Amino acid sequence: MKPLNFAILKYLTTVPEACADDVLTALKSEYGSFKAFTKQNITTSLLTAEVNGLLEQNRFELDSSGELKLYFRAHDEGKAAINRYISD
Repeated sequence: MKPLNFAILKYLTTVPEACADDVLTALKSEYGSFKAFTKQNITTSLLTAEVNGLLEQNRFELDSSGELKLYFRAHDEGKAAINRYISD
């Protein structure tokens, strides 16, 4: 099993875009028991990957409860870097 941050990055290479909630849903079966598997930690991971140039913020929206949802995508260069350093 990959470290959680690696799994998050690899997941973003397989979808057009995702928010923290999407990541939670997609990785829950494998990482749901991890203490670090929280929306806050996933958001931090996504933002860190953005600052490091692996992801870019694609859009944002307010959900039905007024919470801001940030959507990220792995651009071509980011996908190449992620796939080069993190194997399947």
